[in-house]
This record gives sequence, structure tokens and C-alpha cells, in this order.
Amino acid sequence: QVQLVESGGGLVHPGESLRLSCAAAGYSLKDYCVAWFRQIPGKAREGVACTTGSSIYTYVEAPVKGRATISRDNANDTVVHLEMTTMTPEDTGVYRCAVEKRTHPTWCWGSFGSWGQGVQVTVST
Repeated sequence: QVQLVESGGGLVHPGESLRLSCAAAGYSLKDYCVAWFRQIPGKAREGVACTTGSSIYTYVEAPVKGRATISRDNANDTVVHLEMTTMTPEDTGVYRCAVEKRTHPTWCWGSFGSWGQGVQVTVST
């Protein structure tokens, strides 16, 4: 398993942007599929965005399409970011990253064997 630590959460105001980071301890994430999930109170966990190994493909789910970007850090291949713009209170929740190696280069969503603990994001005035 890969140890993952998320950072960048906290309180943001409606309309603001946020960047979360997912850092792997001692592993390059270059060949890993990396995904961000969120758990919104009262709702099932949902996928936010996913990038395949080497970022050949990137998927952004409907609830955040146009507002979320998943990207690999240019300088550090152990870090993947999730940037979200125009945050709303409905984005409040716990955000977690997960990684897995896939056998097919276009596969992204599926089961993940390594998860971070998550970081709280609260959007409020």
C-alpha cells in the first residue's frame, strides 16, 4: 500500500477557489491512477476527479465539471493536486485521495487499494 496524505483543506468562502494536495510517502505517483473522492454530509461518497497513469486521460465528474482540475505536480512526482473554483456550500465535505495501478492505460475509476485519511473542506460565509 501507498501512504497518502492530503493537505490544503480548511474554510473557504463561497465563490473562492481551493487547491488540495495528495502526497505519497516515498512513491512516485507517475504510473498510478490517482483519484479524488469526497464525502458530503448526508450523501454517499462520490468521485470528483481521476487521472490515469502519466495523466493520459483525466476524468472530472458531473457535479464539479468545469470547476475542478486534477493535475500532477510539475516538480514533484509524488504529489497530485485537485483545484476547485467557484466553491459553494454544497462542496463542503471530507476530500480523500486514492491511488491504484491499472492494467489498462485508459482505466481510472474502479477499486483503489490505497487511501489517504482525508481533509475537511468547509465552504461557508
